[in-house]
Amino acid sequence: MSTEITINALQTLRKQFENGVLAGYKERVQLLRQVRASILRNEEDIYAALQKDLHKCKEESWVTEIGMTISEIDHAIQHLKKWMRPKPVPTNLVNLPSASYIYPEPLGVVLVIGPWNYPFMLVMAPMIGALAAGNTVVIKPSEHAPATVQIIEKIIRESCTQQEVLFVSGDGATLVPELMQQFRFDHVFFTGGTRVGKKIYEMAAARLVPVTLELGGKSPCIVEEDASVEVAARRITLGKFSNAGQICIAPDYLLVHASIKDKLVKALKKNIRRFYGDNPQASAEYCRIINTAQFHRLKAYLDAVPILHGATTSEADLYIEPTLVAPLTTDTALMQEEIFGPILPVFSFHTMQEALEIIRLHPNPLAFYVFTSSKSKEEAWIRSVPAGTGCINNAAWQFTNPSLPFGGRGDSGIGSAHGKFSFDRFTHFKAVMKTPTWFDPALKYPPMKGKLGMYKKVI
Repeated sequence: MSTEITINALQTLRKQFENGVLAGYKERVQLLRQVRASILRNEEDIYAALQKDLHKCKEESWVTEIGMTISEIDHAIQHLKKWMRPKPVPTNLVNLPSASYIYPEPLGVVLVIGPWNYPFMLVMAPMIGALAAGNTVVIKPSEHAPATVQIIEKIIRESCTQQEVLFVSGDGATLVPELMQQFRFDHVFFTGGTRVGKKIYEMAAARLVPVTLELGGKSPCIVEEDASVEVAARRITLGKFSNAGQICIAPDYLLVHASIKDKLVKALKKNIRRFYGDNPQASAEYCRIINTAQFHRLKAYLDAVPILHGATTSEADLYIEPTLVAPLTTDTALMQEEIFGPILPVFSFHTMQEALEIIRLHPNPLAFYVFTSSKSKEEAWIRSVPAGTGCINNAAWQFTNPSLPFGGRGDSGIGSAHGKFSFDRFTHFKAVMKTPTWFDPALKYPPMKGKLGMYKKVI
């Protein structure tokens, strides 16, 4: 699709939005149901695409991609009528007998830019929120997951018209700037890395376009001396090595109390073998690195740190074994940027302050995790670590709860989404006051001389 054709299609989207193509509840629900039906109709093709792009097994694809998207649709359909309803709010004394309301209204034409690590769900889920809110939508999936791009396009063409959703594909570094420079979107929703997120933010700012940036960061995982080591090891292994560690909310590094470090490392090794076998490369349930550029970036980390477990690689297969490492300092390249792969650095600490000093080298992570059996310790950690999201005695599962907002702060992102929070993200809440004509006191009109005492009482 040429840029010229795309701009014409965007102008059509704008016109259809202005004509109210998704203004009503029935129209929105019908479209969401059509998308849902198309996803389930193409379920096997989605599995095949995710297997081809990332070596995902069916079970992981359902839990993290298809099922999450279906859940987002079902949640929106179930609650949409309530979300769309104008909300009455109190009216202050000076405005009585007026009545005050907050009216949810869609923003307009929104752009959703997806990443490659969860190439299906992280495009479809924000699209669902935007449609539920009544917007027309442009979706741009990641070109680095080409098989998934094709199945997304098929689903969109089956379930939506180009007056509702416009699918665009191609090199994001070229296509996205062209779109944003030639058309003013009403919101841009980007999921990806911080470096690209800053460029998106800069382009949006030039036109005062609001943005949601779902980025990443170095998410710490703290394991206290009173933690259940066996449970912590299982949950950390799952949260870190699912999708071969290519998860924005994966534990990026461990801070383990020195008294249990050896015990935890032993338990982590045991669970890696339990989950993926003695040879994870042969496991149908272990994913691959997305491309050779990412493979070489990750492999370079392994050449510079002591290895505790793993580190076997195969460029031909884009395979990197689940790996535990023990950096000697926090100055290594491994600790300067988000790892986004199956490599887990392990540090030890003796005091909370010592651990906090390491965490503060990379402030405002997207997520943080704490394993402890102490209520006072978990509260102390929650209050001490500014972060987008978090878990106590778990890792990464906060993302699956539609009642929790998901988003970062600082370098890890702007804004949040999921469930009602997605609807809110793509909605303007318009303040409206309705005033009757039967009561119109002279007090509020000029001349005002002599009315100061009354104003002080009323306002």
